[in-house]
Amino acid sequence: MDKIRLYIKESYNELINNVTWPSWSSLLSSTRLVIVGSIIFALFVFVMDLISQQVVGFIYGLGA
Repeated sequence: MDKIRLYIKESYNELINNVTWPSWSSLLSSTRLVIVGSIIFALFVFVMDLISQQVVGFIYGLGA
């Protein structure tokens, strides 16, 4: 039990004294970047899906 208590105490101390937390503006900037990047990636996957759907439809449409 003492090991668990020591672990929690050291973890808390690490979070409070040694971790560098980002500023609010930096956090918002990073969040916006991730959201924009995710939207761009999702659009890219959507376009590739549409293209592959058309190609497969064309290939199987010729055989019928």
